Amino acid sequence: MTSKPTAPATDAPADSTAGASAAEPVSEHRWRAFRASIEHRPTLNVGYRIAVGVVGGLVLLIGIVTIPYPGPGWALVFAGFGILATEFVWAHHTLTWVRGKYRIVMDWYTSRGWTIKILGAVATFALVVATLWVLGTFSMVSGWIGVDWPWLRSPLMS
Repeated sequence: MTSKPTAPATDAPADSTAGASAAEPVSEHRWRAFRASIEHRPTLNVGYRIAVGVVGGLVLLIGIVTIPYPGPGWALVFAGFGILATEFVWAHHTLTWVRGKYRIVMDWYTSRGWTIKILGAVATFALVVATLWVLGTFSMVSGWIGVDWPWLRSPLMS
C-alpha cells in the first residue's frame, strides 16, 4: 500500500485542546477504524480508492472549469485536491504546493494598486465573455429573443 499523508506535528501543549469537544477524537478514531477495515480487503480497498479518485477528480475538474467565473471555483479546486489527498500522497503534496502558490499570487495581487486590480477584473470579464461566446451561449440566448446576428455565433458550435 502507499503511505498516507499525515498531519504535521504541532508544538501546542497537550492541554490546549481541553476546551475542544470530545466528539472529535471519537469521530477520528471511527474514521481510522473504518478505513483500516477497508484496507484489509484488497478488492474493497481498490474500489474505495477508485471511488475517491473519481469523485475527487470530478470536483477538481469542475473547480478548474469554474475558476474564472463568479462563485466557488478555487474552493472546488481545493476541495477536489482535499478529497484526493485522503487517499493519494501525490494529491496531498500538490494541494500543499497549490495552496502556497495561490497565497503568494493573492498576496501580490491584493498588495497592488487600483490599476492592477482593474486590469485583473477586465481580464477576468474578457475571459468569461470569450468562454461564453466560444461555448455558444450568446447565439443560444439570441435565438430565444429573436436576434440573429452572425457575430454572436460560436466558431465551435456553428
